[in-house]
Amino acid sequence: MTHGYVHTFPALRGVQGGREYFVAMCPLKLLPRLFHFDDKELPAEMRAQRSLNQARVPEICHYILENRDDYVFSAITASIDGEVSFEPLDGATVFGLGKLIIPMSARFIINDGQHRRAAIEAALQEAPELGEETIGVVFYMDTGLTRSQQIFADLNKHASRPTGSLGILYDYRDPLACLSRDLADQVPVFKGLTEKEKTVVINNSIKLFTLNGIYVATGELLDKRKKMPINDEEVKLAFRFWNELCQVIPEWQMACKRTVSTVELRRSFVCVHNILLFALGIAGRQLLREYPGEWASRLQALRKLEWSRNNRMWEGRAQTNGKMNTNRQSAELTAIKLRSTLGLPLNPKETWLV
Repeated sequence: MTHGYVHTFPALRGVQGGREYFVAMCPLKLLPRLFHFDDKELPAEMRAQRSLNQARVPEICHYILENRDDYVFSAITASIDGEVSFEPLDGATVFGLGKLIIPMSARFIINDGQHRRAAIEAALQEAPELGEETIGVVFYMDTGLTRSQQIFADLNKHASRPTGSLGILYDYRDPLACLSRDLADQVPVFKGLTEKEKTVVINNSIKLFTLNGIYVATGELLDKRKKMPINDEEVKLAFRFWNELCQVIPEWQMACKRTVSTVELRRSFVCVHNILLFALGIAGRQLLREYPGEWASRLQALRKLEWSRNNRMWEGRAQTNGKMNTNRQSAELTAIKLRSTLGLPLNPKETWLV
């Protein structure tokens, strides 16, 4: 809230690196007035934050508006250049609860959270009632704003985005993520054999596939992308497709029955790697479309494929110089071979690539 010529916030005072800092609650409606961006036309060495990526703002704004009852934001971090005072509550210690008083003449720079700020401003234009809600702000004192660039560098130095698999594991808003988790827990070749945190399976892992791999492959199969709705029939179709393949691919049966170690399977066969899941999803989508009533019986044609990594058929498709590929182009090339085996129509260029 504002009083005269100052901003007053309830806040906690603490110390890091021998310097005071404050954690306050800021009403959303105050953010656009309180925090401003460096001129985007300034060179990077003269700014204290990265330039605003305008493409990210609508996505974050949409997230707020679509989840008004349960959106979550981490605190914004900002530097203050001004004569700040702190009034501890009666009986509070030096580093405790009190009132943070900031002159309106003070200058602010956001060190972390400029996209959240811009998205909140955009969301307030559509839903002004959100202005009474709050967001945490961590304030660092920085006379002359001389430390702002170093604060930005320090905050981002150890930042790490969650892996694709972990993001899917924890995302309950995305129907494809929810379906992928269920597939990982219930389809025999995925159950207990899915890496749910990392996006790659290390050589000596007891896992075969990743949750991210199941997500991408099932998205291809159903022609779905993130946040797209998935109906009950599509859920049943995905389960049936992957379960049918468990009966068709001998190496998957070995994995289900644990008759061969997963390490040996991954060392010897291409069909137990994410790239084949990806390709099976691509080929499966066409199979379901071309033969909606007999696709399951047509999967039997895959029994005749030799999945060994020593088979030169997979070179330049699923692997290169004996190393498994991971990119979309390789998945599509592998899918062409699968589609041909399944008797699916190919265009002239694809026929040449079989």
